[in-house]
This record gives sequence, structure tokens and C-alpha cells, in this order.
Amino acid sequence: MFKNFLRKRLHIGGPGTVPQVDVLRYCGTWYEIASIPPKEQRRCTNTKAEYTFDAAKGRVLVRNSCRRNGREASIRATAVPVEGSGNAKLIVTFFRFIKGDYWVIGLADDYSWALVSDTTGTRCWVLSRTPYMDEVIYRQLLDQLRLKGIDTAKLVKTAQG
Repeated sequence: MFKNFLRKRLHIGGPGTVPQVDVLRYCGTWYEIASIPPKEQRRCTNTKAEYTFDAAKGRVLVRNSCRRNGREASIRATAVPVEGSGNAKLIVTFFRFIKGDYWVIGLADDYSWALVSDTTGTRCWVLSRTPYMDEVIYRQLLDQLRLKGIDTAKLVKTAQG
């Protein structure tokens, strides 16, 4: 248990990231196609994330939202790139003190889809610029996740629409 704690905090191992992320291109709206959902996301549909670059502070403003029980639920956070990571590793802060790791482990050349994980691969998101993804592309992304050690059997497709 202590070993996993150290790995997570020191960013040792994990699924590996893409070499570089252009933060300005990455900003915008991303729709969740599938995820290994954290408990706060269970029973969510129409899940999306909106990222806005705050140039003055060198950070990304985050707004995650979904529909739960017929109502919109949302949360705001800030994300700061980890130095030396090519902007592929970010620390996301919720409520000023809850921090999470956000690693971009796959990214389309045209930024049309992204694969995101935490440092251990126990949380994962398949994101798209559109609410729906071609099934062939989705299956290819599952293959990429498996190669990175992600247990894709735990992925749950997100209802959009």
C-alpha cells in the first residue's frame, strides 16, 4: 500500500503520457465517451468537461458537468501542468485542497479524441470533441489502453444525448 502511495505521489511508472500537449488546442469542450467512473460520477449521463486557458495565471480552468437524476450537476477546478511533462501531466485541484493527477496518455493528431488516466491507471476517461464516437475508433482506443496496462473491462460507456 505504501509503495502505491509513493508511486502515485512521485509519478513513477504508470501508463505513460504523450510527449507534448498544446494547451490552447486542448482547451474547449470534451465529451466523455467512456470512463472508469469515480464514485462521484456514478449515475451520470451527458458528461462533459470544459477547459479554458487562464493565461494570466498559467493554468486551465475546468468545469465538469453531467446530468444526474434529471438535473445538471457540475464542479469547477483548476489544472496546472507538471513542469517538464510537455503539458501532458497536470495536477487538478478541486475545492482548493483536493488534488488529482490528470495524465494525457493518448491524443489524436487533430485533437479530436483524448485518453486520460491517473498515475496508476485505475481511473480512465475516453474523451471526444463530439458526443458520439465511431465504434471502430473506439475499439482502436481500447486496444491502446490495454497496451498501456489499463483494465478496459472496468470502462463504462457514457450515455450522451
